[in-house]
Amino acid sequence: MQPFRYSRPGDSREACAAGAQPGAAFIAGGTDLLPLLKEGARVATGLIDINGLPFADIRHEAAGAWIGALSRMSDAAADNRLRQDYPAIVEALLASASPQVRNLATIGGNLLQRTRCLYFRDTAVPCNKRRPGSGCPAWDGQNRGNAILGGSRSCIATHASDLAVALAALDARVVLQGRHRRRQIPLTEFHRLPGDTPDIETVLEPGELIIAVFVPATACSRHSTYLKLRDRASFEWALTSAAAAVELDGNRIRRAGIAVGGVATKPWRLPQVEAALAGARSEPATFRAAAELAGQEAEPRQRNAFKIELMKRAIIGALTKAGNLP
Repeated sequence: MQPFRYSRPGDSREACAAGAQPGAAFIAGGTDLLPLLKEGARVATGLIDINGLPFADIRHEAAGAWIGALSRMSDAAADNRLRQDYPAIVEALLASASPQVRNLATIGGNLLQRTRCLYFRDTAVPCNKRRPGSGCPAWDGQNRGNAILGGSRSCIATHASDLAVALAALDARVVLQGRHRRRQIPLTEFHRLPGDTPDIETVLEPGELIIAVFVPATACSRHSTYLKLRDRASFEWALTSAAAAVELDGNRIRRAGIAVGGVATKPWRLPQVEAALAGARSEPATFRAAAELAGQEAEPRQRNAFKIELMKRAIIGALTKAGNLP
């Protein structure tokens, strides 16, 4: 690990100013950042400890839930109102990491965690995300766990967050605090596609902080779920995951929010699947027909074509649970 400066700002303005300096990085739980620093996959000349900032509350209003970016994942997972009104969020959190990690890791940090692509974590090999312009060995290499949606010749690394997939399906917004303004953007617009610049992963401006996530209270959010398919039962990243949120009118689906993870370079919303569900009967045949549309834009590589079928089955499973079918 390279030497770095450590600071603990007293307020968000001071934090944003410090975070805008070249080589600076914010740290809260540190469960993702510290291993990267130790492995040499990331270098920071200054670490800015933001744990003292007032962004750890979880607040419920009629319009929705405000989840502070410094809330620990375990605290959010234990929140009774989130369990009741936004079950997909709690299920995604509980499917993430281990209890020990969830006790440290924060909501904001989870959205910003880096990919688990083998080549990104191995500093002995090239990686455009880690060292721009060096190449993407995953393209023709060990790409079983890599993306089939949203990739480019420069990068096919998947996004690692379970929580972000659930938030994408629930129309969540990310609240950002910068040096000169505060703004909100849809979660689906927060992460960038890799294109030719896979090292730029979000729309965050220099020094800008995530301070909260807002999740609107809807009929869909109450009927939501998250399903994660992985190689082992715990502390494993998704091969495929699906979040489904449905609003029912009797046995018909009034509207739905569907997102998938483990298959794309960012949390991936599926509007074509949602459109096929709207107005249809909540039944297995509907779910199967809608899920078939999910793979239309997939571009698998040699070792991950199996993810297309796995993604369809994950969507069907999530819809079956969200639609209250046996």
